[in-house]
Amino acid sequence: MKLINQKLLDETTARAKQSPRLRMNHNFHEELDDPVNRLINAMEPGTYLRPHRHKNPDKNEIFLLLRGKAALFLFDDSGNITETVILDPANGTYGGEIPADVWHTLIILESGSVVYEIKQGPYAPLSPENMAPWSPDAEDAEGARKYMDKLKSHI
Repeated sequence: MKLINQKLLDETTARAKQSPRLRMNHNFHEELDDPVNRLINAMEPGTYLRPHRHKNPDKNEIFLLLRGKAALFLFDDSGNITETVILDPANGTYGGEIPADVWHTLIILESGSVVYEIKQGPYAPLSPENMAPWSPDAEDAEGARKYMDKLKSHI
């Protein structure tokens, strides 16, 4: 049995805090080509998850916040925010399922946040068509910071 316990969350969070990207995942799937990918993703405030979608191949994605606090944003094709949900287990909002081909991102609001993610496999890096063209590239640190600040202003 694979356990999700406090020790695993703490160890993965410690690694996330040391990572330049301020996030670290721990996979539960054995192989990248498993039919279902399952992982925890420990993320710290300031990590940038560029808005993206899962199209070609179409994949739904499920986020369950195990601890911490995060804002989940959905967008239309022009980058307009269509929905915002604060994920906060302390207030009874635990996660969401994002349909395939829907632009989305998370903004981490609290240190120590850990998300359990489930998505159809096999794993494949996102192609350029799945990265939101109206959002800054992950390599643009200043642009990403300003963009995250803009999103936070809608909370």
